Amino acid sequence: MTETTEKARIGAPAIDGFSEEGEDLSPVNAAQGPLAGASTKGHSHGGGVGVPDSSRAGRRTSYKLADFPQLTGREEDWRFTPLKRLRGLHIEPLTGAAPSLAVTGPEGGEAPSSVKVETVDRSDARIGSAGIPEDRVSAAAWEAFTEATVLTIPAETELETGVVVAIDGTGTEASAQHLVIVAERFSKAVVVLDHKGSATVSQNVEIDVRDGAELTVVSVQEWNDDAVHASSQQAKIGRDAKFKHVSVSLGGDLVRVTPSARFSQPGGDVELFGLYFADAGQHLEQRLFVDHAVPNCKSRVLYKGALQGQAAHTVWVGDVLIRKEAEGTDSYEANRNLVLTDGARADSVPNLEIETGLIEGAGHASTTGRFDDEHLFYLMARGIPEDEARRLVVRGFLNEIIQQIRVPELEERLTEAVERELAAGNL
Repeated sequence: MTETTEKARIGAPAIDGFSEEGEDLSPVNAAQGPLAGASTKGHSHGGGVGVPDSSRAGRRTSYKLADFPQLTGREEDWRFTPLKRLRGLHIEPLTGAAPSLAVTGPEGGEAPSSVKVETVDRSDARIGSAGIPEDRVSAAAWEAFTEATVLTIPAETELETGVVVAIDGTGTEASAQHLVIVAERFSKAVVVLDHKGSATVSQNVEIDVRDGAELTVVSVQEWNDDAVHASSQQAKIGRDAKFKHVSVSLGGDLVRVTPSARFSQPGGDVELFGLYFADAGQHLEQRLFVDHAVPNCKSRVLYKGALQGQAAHTVWVGDVLIRKEAEGTDSYEANRNLVLTDGARADSVPNLEIETGLIEGAGHASTTGRFDDEHLFYLMARGIPEDEARRLVVRGFLNEIIQQIRVPELEERLTEAVERELAAGNL
């Protein structure tokens, strides 16, 4: 049986039950977690707005690990995460060797010569310009890293081929990693973060999309089965800039990716896409935040997941904040989950906070269910065996996200990876 929760789009100028201040649709969990009732911690780089501990819009932000209490698992931001499986990322010093990082072109070729790659120390001014830790694990990584990689797409440069950041883990000792991606004014590029191997890593990725730039970042988590990966990927969007983020989580024991997009100037356009496929025992978690802080910006979010096997667990939490200043906002987010076998669990929580009714529209939707019997009947009535019909349904369901990548070599590889997942599940 399909369980569906869906909210209608909300738009200006007049809707019954809405004032100019809008409506807060986020749940408040004041009874849980050590931050309940605590004052919100502001910071010059943003954050610290809204209701404390209600959604990512209201969480404290800080570069200091000491500002985040020890985790208990009762916090709203961590209540779905099995802390014992974090392998110490939230309590241990991150002193292990970080996964290796190499910048190449597609299929391991040379990176475009116009791309600038630097290894810098913590004093570099670009570090901290686009992101600030929002949780304890991210703050631990911030305090632990000694070097960062800065990848810059020069102004007015249009790259014909993608840039691949190959991130390869070779150990399981808790480690930290920091990466900064800068798309300068009116540049256009696709950057792929390709995670493989074995690792226990907390990772901070800052993405600075400057005025008029068009940047796509694809983060692929195709780790070995023993990997633990927590990744905060924060983007700052300039005037009339376009940013697309695609997250693909297939491998690893526990993978938690928390993308965010914050509009700093009017006219920005953001698309956030995600694909995840969890097998038995896997925990794949996606928590995203879109901060409409300025007028006349647009955001679209679509994440799709499939689950199969005993104790396969996926989590999607989507937070969108439309502040009072963000008149003319157009926003919509959706999450779709397909549960393929018994014993799997998908948690899906869309949150929408609206502080002004003077918007073009806003809304969210979440759907979790099994195969559509009508789709299967349609295919089987045309002579397609049931097992092949099931695979066709799943392929079609997930292919919408793969097509957003626009890197043919990577699209082909991920299509093959989905086929392997389906074969492993005997679908």
